[in-house]
Order: sequence, then structure tokens, then C-alpha cells
Amino acid sequence: MAAISRLTKPSSLSSFPRLWRSITTTTTTAQSPPSTLSRRSDLSSRSTQWVFLGCPGVGKGTYASRLSKLLGVPHIATGDLVRHELSSSGPLSTQLADIVNKGQLVSDEIIISLLSKRLEVGETKGESGFILDGFPRTIRQAEILEGVTDIGLVVNLRLPEQALIEKCLGRRVCNQCGKNFNVATIDIKGENGKPGISMAPLSPPAQCASKMITRADDTEEVVKERLRVYSEMSQPLEEFYRSRGKLLEFDLPGGIPESWPKLLEVLNLDEQEEKLTATA
Repeated sequence: MAAISRLTKPSSLSSFPRLWRSITTTTTTAQSPPSTLSRRSDLSSRSTQWVFLGCPGVGKGTYASRLSKLLGVPHIATGDLVRHELSSSGPLSTQLADIVNKGQLVSDEIIISLLSKRLEVGETKGESGFILDGFPRTIRQAEILEGVTDIGLVVNLRLPEQALIEKCLGRRVCNQCGKNFNVATIDIKGENGKPGISMAPLSPPAQCASKMITRADDTEEVVKERLRVYSEMSQPLEEFYRSRGKLLEFDLPGGIPESWPKLLEVLNLDEQEEKLTATA
């Protein structure tokens, strides 16, 4: 089993909002690669501070949400923060709508502002630790994050581009309960030594079936542009965390039934889920 590399110096979640408010045009200086400690341990006994990377549609939200429940820490998705702001009548909503509908990345300043507000709310609730989904997306964001806390692990989920496009176009949201589903049936044949990918639809229950809507930004043109932009930005970001011994690259072998147990095994969490299931 692969072991998890983690920084050993302490960190403070409460330092996020204060420091982020003071950052406008400058970045922190990148530190030299820290020493890491690789070992199997009971992750519930320490503060989990993880980041999930991956192209739009890869399933970051699904796996990050499952792990947040297993580890007892909040799942903070910047995409959800942006969509919440879009649905409000706040001053940023019009500006964000134009950016999102063109498939462009939201600026660092906006993302940091939204995330800072979310962490301030969590601080008042006594939250400790987090799984970040959708942040950081740029080297500057990663440097800011490194300047205020220690990220223990960065999980980079990967799927072939064809599968990503089909998944994005198949996404649906229940306009009543807000849960996400996917109507795409993906069956990509393996070639050139690469394995095939088969993913069954994540169909909604009967009470949601008639209430499915498609996100406004899930059109083929926008999806392809988002994937292009992400690919352009992701390589230096991945190298940033790879050089620090924190990057875990995980090629999804299929849908949730196939991928979830393998991801738990790689993260050394399979025994913890068994314990949780046994006590449920």
C-alpha cells in the first residue's frame, strides 16, 4: 500500500481569514521541499488538511464528500461557493455569471474572498481540518495556502478526456434537493496498452427523476474550454506539490463501485471504513 506523506509542523486553521484578507497583489515565497514522514496511522486522531485536484467532471466532489464523512472534517468545494454566490443577489453575482458561462477561471481574489468567508463561518462552529475541492488552481493560490497552513496530502484524480467530456455532459442536479446525479453511460475501449473505462449512470431516485436540470455551464463548448484551461494550469500546480512530496496521482479505474475501495486502499483508509461500517 502506498503511504501518505504529511508535514509534521503544526498548523492553524484560524489563521486563514486574517492572512487572506491582507493578501492582494503579493505572493508568499515558495519554501524548499520539506521533509516528510511516511507511515500508516489512525487518521481520525489528527487534523486532516487535504486538497483534491482533478479536471472538471472527474468526480472530486463525490470522493472528497465521501472522505469528509469518513474522516469527520468539512468538505469545502469552491465550485459550490461560486454557485451559491451566483444564486444570490450579491455584488459578485453578475461578474461571476459572465466568467462561468464562458468557461473561464474565476480570479484568485474572488476565490480567496469566498473561501475566506466560508472558513470564518467554520471557525465559529469549531471546525478543525478540511478537504478542499477546487482550490488551489494556480501556483499563486498554492503559495498563499502554503504560507498559512500545512497541507498533508494532495490527491490528483485522473480520467481520460473523452470520459471527462461525457461525464460533464451527463451531469444533472435535482432542483428540489440539490443532489447531483449523472445520466451518462461511459464505455471506452482500452487501446495502446491503456485500460478501458466503464462507468454506469448515477441515476436519481424516483422522487428526483422529474426534477433533473442541467447546469447552464455544462455545454460541450464550455466543457472543452474548461478542460483546456485546466490542463494548461494544472501541470505547474501538480509539479509544485510533487516537488514537495505531497502529490498522490490516482487514475480512476471506473465508477464509484470500482474506484472507491481502491482509493481507500491507496489512502490506507480501508480498515477505518470497515470499523465505521461495523459500528454503524
